[in-house]
Amino acid sequence: MAASLAAPIPARNRNLAEQVVDFINQQIGSRALKPGDKLPTESSLMTQLGVSRTVVREAISRLQAMSVIETRHGIGSFVLEPRREPLELDVVPASTLNDLLSVLELRISLETECAGLAAQRASERDLANIRTALDAISAATHAGGDSAGADLAFHVSVARATGNRYFVDILTQMGAALIPRHRIDSAGIAHRDPKTYAELVNREHESIFEAIARQDPEGARAAMRMHLSSSRERLRRAATAPGGKV
Repeated sequence: MAASLAAPIPARNRNLAEQVVDFINQQIGSRALKPGDKLPTESSLMTQLGVSRTVVREAISRLQAMSVIETRHGIGSFVLEPRREPLELDVVPASTLNDLLSVLELRISLETECAGLAAQRASERDLANIRTALDAISAATHAGGDSAGADLAFHVSVARATGNRYFVDILTQMGAALIPRHRIDSAGIAHRDPKTYAELVNREHESIFEAIARQDPEGARAAMRMHLSSSRERLRRAATAPGGKV
C-alpha cells in the first residue's frame, strides 16, 4: 500500500524538484516512509505537493540516481534499504570548461565499458528503469525544464544494469561533476539552440538504450563512446573558436 504524505513542501528559493527530493528524504529520515514502502503515485504527489508532473518525474529520477528508491515498471516506486558505506572519492564538481572536458575523458573510458556490460547483463527491470529515465529527460526537455537529474539517472541506470556496484558507486558519488549543467551551459558554449541541443543528446541516449535492449555489447559501447566523445568535441570546438573560453 502506498504511503501518504501529509504536509506540503516548504517554500524555498530552490529548484522545485530539489524541494520534492528533500521532502521525500525527510519523510524517509523520520520513518514516515520506510524501506519497502511504496511512494504515492505521481498524481498524488502532484496534488499533495502542488507541483507539476515534470517536477515529480525529475525528483523521482534524482532519487533513483541516489539509490534512495527503486522504480518497478508498471508497479510504482519503492523505498530502498539505506546504502552501505560507499567508496571514498574526493570529487569536485566541474566549474570550468577545462574541468568539463577532463570529466568527459574519464567518462568515456568508464561508461563505454558500462554500456557493453549492461548489454550483456541487463534484466527486464533494468531496461524499464533506463526507459523511465529517458522518458523523464524527454518530459523535462519538452517542458523547457532542467533535465540534469534525469540525465544522471539514465547514466546511473546503465551502470546499475552491469550488476557491478562499484560502477554505480563511482557514478553516483561523482554526481554533479558528471552532469554539470547547473554550472556550465553546454548548449550555450556549443553555440546551439538549447532545445535542438537537448534533442540531439536525447537521440544519442536512445541509441545507447536500443543497443543495450537488443543485447549488442559492441553496439552499446560504440553508442556510448560516440555520445560522450561527441559532447567532448562539441565543447572543444567551441572553446578553440575565436572568442571561446576554456
